[in-house]
Amino acid sequence: MLKAILGKKVGMTQIFEENGEMIPVTVVEAGPCVVVQKKTVDSDGYEAIQLGYGEIRESLVNKPVAGTFKKAGLTVKRYLREFKTNEVNNYEVGQEILADVFEKGELVDVTGISKGKGYAGAIKRWNHHRSPMTHGVTRSHRKGGSMGTRTGKTRKGTKRSGHLGNEKVTIQNLTVAGVMLERNLLLVKGSIPGKNGSMVIVKKSVKA
Repeated sequence: MLKAILGKKVGMTQIFEENGEMIPVTVVEAGPCVVVQKKTVDSDGYEAIQLGYGEIRESLVNKPVAGTFKKAGLTVKRYLREFKTNEVNNYEVGQEILADVFEKGELVDVTGISKGKGYAGAIKRWNHHRSPMTHGVTRSHRKGGSMGTRTGKTRKGTKRSGHLGNEKVTIQNLTVAGVMLERNLLLVKGSIPGKNGSMVIVKKSVKA
């Protein structure tokens, strides 16, 4: 079975093991997701399934997306994501994917959109050091230094100030600390990308 699910980051809390060890966890509302479409080699050239998650009014999605759900005979979902798998025949359109696709102790990779922090300087963005704070050396304590060029052009890839965050981030090899199926919750050890309420993708770790 496909070890992947869409979910919503709820927030962080802590749990205690039987030996009294405290573990910080992130709570993810994982599913329920619904299979919206099956793609096969004959019709599409590859095998994959599309999962839908989250409620939204039909008037807020465009016609092609609404048509996809209408063709499947399903209500419109807020998020639609595709996962490649060689086990397409094990799924049916309309089938629900729940949090129990994962078990306690499994390793997962979590993908989300990191928090946007606006325009940031090189110290905050790249962890650069500041200049000496003594007054006689310089007054540019937090400004960027030389760009290392004599051509008058800025080299690509230089670590300068700019937009920080709001980009796709994947954290690998996180441990599932618990599964609460009755509430569709996954407890993932440690932190995951994104702000509370944002959509995340939880998949079985490639190293697992």
